[in-house]
Order: sequence, then structure tokens, then C-alpha cells
Amino acid sequence: MLTSKLFTLVLVVQPQQVLLGMKKRGFGAGRWNGFGGKVEPGETIEQAARRELQEESGLTVDVLQKVGRITFEFVGDTELMEVHIFRADSYRGEPMESEEMHPQWFELDHVPFKDMWPDDSYWFPLFLQKKAFVGYFKFRGQDTILEYTLKEVEEV
Repeated sequence: MLTSKLFTLVLVVQPQQVLLGMKKRGFGAGRWNGFGGKVEPGETIEQAARRELQEESGLTVDVLQKVGRITFEFVGDTELMEVHIFRADSYRGEPMESEEMHPQWFELDHVPFKDMWPDDSYWFPLFLQKKAFVGYFKFRGQDTILEYTLKEVEEV
């Protein structure tokens, strides 16, 4: 029986740029990604998103726009990852390296998809267009997508 665990992902966007972090350790190390992690007991999903962004990048935000929800299944793992994806178009502070992430701005036409999770190239265009989406990706290992669904929705 598969169980599910809640996670967050925040991407900070400026005109023609997106802030990504190089994951330095743990799950997904060596890949560029947004900022996020597990929802802790007693936290709302949005509170977790804000906390993870601040811990991993040093940034705080006033407004988070929830744009997506993707469920990930990894063959052989009994726990699904339900990831809630947020967009921030304004922020306070300066991006700072943390123990977990090295932040860097990328021009939108030079997003390093080859060094990101393989699913990112599927949903990133919807994200950039501020379109809400839900999806499901089934992986073998961390590099092979076995199947997926992705659809645009009115609201997440």
C-alpha cells in the first residue's frame, strides 16, 4: 500500500530570470532545483514553503502563488511524494548559500534542464505562463520517467 508525504517547492521569478539552487546534499544532490522540502507536523503547506525558502536561500516573500501539485512515485518506494509548487514574483533579502543549496539566477532562455530533474522540462513552461497544473510522474531511479500525466487546471 502506498502512502503519501507532503513536500513544497518554491521558485522565485524576476523578469526574464529564475532563481534555482544547486542541491549540495541529500535527495537530488547535484541537481538544480527550486527551494523546498518536507511539510513538518503542525505546519500548513504554505508555512512550510516559506520556511524552506528562507532556510535554503535566505529569502523571505510576502506573496506565494500556488501554481501546481505533482505526485511522484519512485519504483520500489512505498511512499509517494506530493509536491506543492509555488511561485514568488517578489522577495526580500539577497540569495545566500546554505548548507543544502547554492542559489544562482538563470536567464529564462538558459534554464539548465539537463542538470535538473527530468520532469521539470514538462511542467516548467506552464509554470512560467502562470498556468495552474496537476501532474503525476513515475520514475525508475532518479533519471528515468516511466509514465506521466500533466494537465492544466483552473485552480490547484
